[in-house]
Parts: sequence; structure tokens; C-alpha cells
Amino acid sequence: MTTAPHFQQTAFLGRQTRLAPSAALALKVAVTLTKWSERRRTRIALADLDDHMLRDIGLDRRTALTEARRKFWQA
Repeated sequence: MTTAPHFQQTAFLGRQTRLAPSAALALKVAVTLTKWSERRRTRIALADLDDHMLRDIGLDRRTALTEARRKFWQA
């Protein structure tokens, strides 16, 4: 009896391999840049919301603008 392909794939997912130091560093940089980009985009979008939309998400204009003015590297 043969093993179904998805079981073989699942078994592969359980293995963990260590990345080379340069690859690990590149991955960390990519993850950090992605987080910064997402923060920038969402803060710009937050600043563009009108008062009605802000009320829908439970924020007032002052709180939204305070968050929107934060630097992209600030969590």
C-alpha cells in the first residue's frame, strides 16, 4: 500500500532545518522591512478614515491621528 501524497507532504513539514547565518539575517531583514511597510500603509489608511468609519472601529479622531503620526519603526 502506498502513502497518500498529502501524508508525505505533512511528514516533510514536521522537519526543521537551520538556515545559514547569512540566510537567517536576510530573512530577519525581510521580515522587518515587511512589518515596517505594513505599519506605514495601515497608518496612512487610518489617517484617511472619516469620522463615521472611526466610530465604527471605536476610535476618535485624536487617537487615530496620534497613531497615524507614529514612525513606521515604532510598534
